[in-house]
Amino acid sequence: MVQKIMFDWARGTQYQRFAFVFLFKFRELNLLDTETEPQMPLTRLIERHYKYLNDPRLREILQKPESLLFIFDGLDEYKHKLDFKPRNIPSDPVESFPVHILVSNLIRGTLLKGCTVLITTRPTALESLNMERVDQFAEILGFFSEQRLMYFKKFFGDADQGSGAFQYVEENAILYTMCFNPSYCWIICSVLKSHFMTPEEERGAAPRTVTELFVMFLHNILTNHKREDKDQRGILVNLGKIAYYGVANRTLVFYDKFEMSTFGLQPVLSSPFLSGFLKEILQRESTLEHTTYTFYHLTLQEFMAACSFYLDPSGGIEELLEKLESCEDGRFEILTRFLAGLARYSVFKTLGGVMGDFERKTAKRILEWVKQKAEEVLEGRDKREALRVCQWLYETQNKKLIRDAIGKDLKMDFIRMTLSPLDCAVLGSVISCCGELEELDLSETPLTLECIRRLAPGLICCRCVNLFRCRLTSTCCSALSSALSSPHSRLTELNLSNNKNMENSGVDQLYEGLRIENCKLEKLK
Repeated sequence: MVQKIMFDWARGTQYQRFAFVFLFKFRELNLLDTETEPQMPLTRLIERHYKYLNDPRLREILQKPESLLFIFDGLDEYKHKLDFKPRNIPSDPVESFPVHILVSNLIRGTLLKGCTVLITTRPTALESLNMERVDQFAEILGFFSEQRLMYFKKFFGDADQGSGAFQYVEENAILYTMCFNPSYCWIICSVLKSHFMTPEEERGAAPRTVTELFVMFLHNILTNHKREDKDQRGILVNLGKIAYYGVANRTLVFYDKFEMSTFGLQPVLSSPFLSGFLKEILQRESTLEHTTYTFYHLTLQEFMAACSFYLDPSGGIEELLEKLESCEDGRFEILTRFLAGLARYSVFKTLGGVMGDFERKTAKRILEWVKQKAEEVLEGRDKREALRVCQWLYETQNKKLIRDAIGKDLKMDFIRMTLSPLDCAVLGSVISCCGELEELDLSETPLTLECIRRLAPGLICCRCVNLFRCRLTSTCCSALSSALSSPHSRLTELNLSNNKNMENSGVDQLYEGLRIENCKLEKLK
């Protein structure tokens, strides 16, 4: 996006009210106060990045701040928190201050009053930004549904193949929800293209969970981009360790002379071009006097981190589980899902051939921990925590574990929550693994047609379902009717009261389901 802004400005097609646009990357600013200049004036910061702008030319440019646009890219990669507290603050671009103070005061308008500042960030860093200082806020939403289909067709190069792969993804709420993000779309397409191009008798099942998706993604990389290196496993272990270090410390950018050297990766990265599988996992960028590395996607970093605990017997799994228990800020959430999802024989078989043996003891310990956490949380009152545990259970695809953890007599309560179609798909799948559940209460939780469809496999496994005041519409009734008439339905009690938008047409559809012999309903509100 930032490159597009710079390109459009340089071509003269957009943003022409700005005479100059200055781009700084937070990952570069991280390096400045570790050097010999802990403080510097704004003029020096600009000169470091734009060497052709120096006194007196630069001073002349800064005389008209309203014609200047400063772009600071990647706040989530910055090691400092932007500080907006009033104190001795710079108002003159030749005064020296720490760089994060300069950035903060450009935003505040106390330095170069009238200039425009654009900051980009992943949503994770928004909590550290004082939003009162922000005049405008834009969220990049990614692809709409029709754009996802268009992407698939273009990626496959064959409209029919692309449509077929997209149809598979549409039926899987987890993969479909991920597709709004273009980089996820690329990962899903690359996996599915490889899968559907394999002869039917040779290929296994298509991916259903996020773990399965990344297992197949990594398998493709390690199969198609082999490296002539005796210690491929050792490299993968070190890569996983640096990935985990990054997750634990909220670090997304790794520097060649610091982290890469510490984790023993600098020798294999020192060639002019990343060779073999590494160039498919790490993105390399030279900035100032340093070379930096990032994983192509944060989720790929989290996946590699989880893999390291299965590859290295000395990985410290007990210490990790303690951290997972005590951490409350969500940094380990996706890592935990991957840990649960990797504890499967099918994963060991798929990745074992290209990565070497996985630690079965680690898998056993992870599944014990997940079961214990599930039993604790599902009996409690923290509904958001219960949903998280269901996501871990879903990733395991272990029906016996799910049945043992949830049991038959449990009453699951998600009253007054906001559930996405993805949440509903996870709940529907997990409950269906149990085969039977005493009660599911979703009172006053708004549910769309998509939500009801995704929940349906779970609804038919419940004895009692409460959908009081869920804003159900007439279209939702068609999906409910199908659930009621399913030959496997165990539903005997259903509460649909206070859903005023169901209308007569919705009740007519519901009635069609009630008439069918399979319907076991005894109580309807």
